Amino acid sequence: MPGFKDVFRCARCGHVESTEVGSMSTCGKCGVPLHACIHCSSFDSGARFECREQIPARVSPKDARNECTLFAPRVNVERETGSTPASTTSSAKKAFDDLFKF
Repeated sequence: MPGFKDVFRCARCGHVESTEVGSMSTCGKCGVPLHACIHCSSFDSGARFECREQIPARVSPKDARNECTLFAPRVNVERETGSTPASTTSSAKKAFDDLFKF
């Protein structure tokens, strides 16, 4: 039975990042700043100033680095998946060969 894990991904490229986000942190793959509104758990395009927190003014642009003290990385719960190691003989080939054994 697969388990679940908390994952923080870059909003631009989907690269998995650490949840420890500093003010100068950037994505390891595309270089986008991680301490930005688009990576925050409070970001909501339908909310006032596009933030669920009570902020005095709109922060713009949303993908630029900022110094918001209310920032918390957007963490999602994802299913842990993995593959089983491949055997030396293909299981499909073995099943086919087993059909013709007498």
